[in-house]
Amino acid sequence: MSTGGTVLGCIGCGNMGSAILRGLSGRQGLSLLGYNPTPAKVLALADVGVRAMPDAAALAAQADVVLLGVKPYLVPDVLRAIAPSLTPDKVVVSIASGVSIAAMKAAIAEAGGPECPVVRVMPNTPAMVGKGVYALCFEDPALDAPRRDLVRGLFEAIGTAIVLPESKFTAFTAVVGCGPAYVFYFMEAVTEVAVTLGFTRQDATELVKGLFSGSVALAEQSGTHLSVLREQVCSPAGNTIAAMNQLDREAVRGRIMDAVLAAYTRGLEMEK
Repeated sequence: MSTGGTVLGCIGCGNMGSAILRGLSGRQGLSLLGYNPTPAKVLALADVGVRAMPDAAALAAQADVVLLGVKPYLVPDVLRAIAPSLTPDKVVVSIASGVSIAAMKAAIAEAGGPECPVVRVMPNTPAMVGKGVYALCFEDPALDAPRRDLVRGLFEAIGTAIVLPESKFTAFTAVVGCGPAYVFYFMEAVTEVAVTLGFTRQDATELVKGLFSGSVALAEQSGTHLSVLREQVCSPAGNTIAAMNQLDREAVRGRIMDAVLAAYTRGLEMEK
């Protein structure tokens, strides 16, 4: 690692890459670099101290941690391009969905690169507001404890980080990576019915956002099981139990489970 602290460079400063850079900005002992084929995306991060680099190889040469924020299909080409700039004391961290550690190691080796450790990370979109959930895979034998702890510390600083085997990444993606879409879908449905009941769309949207954020805060702070929290709202012969009974009659719980399993099955198909 650099004597003056850690240098993290992000190749691909789109929504997720820029969110991670912004979240890490101002962290003591950490310098940030960025490269994107569209220079304006990196220049937009100048306000948080991200220094623009002329190309991916130059970034990799200066960075201790090389974060790949590019589309999955671009990962092998990027790794081959930066392979000459990698060294065994650096670490490559990829947030690209579906690209295995083995595939990344192979791309580096094909370009004559060194035995540089690779970490696979799966984020979700709330990372863009500092509330991301990240799965981290540390199964590369070339990864030592100091760099493992460094990477884990970086992601714990900007959200919730959980260490998982790579075999669990497809399941994590189906539940957490795709998860925001499930939540927004339900929020949309409740918003629409609020409009149907006479609320303005603006009021309905604000009410539903408050409903969800408040419910999550209650779940986090109370330490009470989710089933108990739900039951606490269901008074005997009341409005809520009538709604819950209707959801059960329509097998909504099972349909939600089926949707997540469909995402999982699709993920397995894409990895073949």
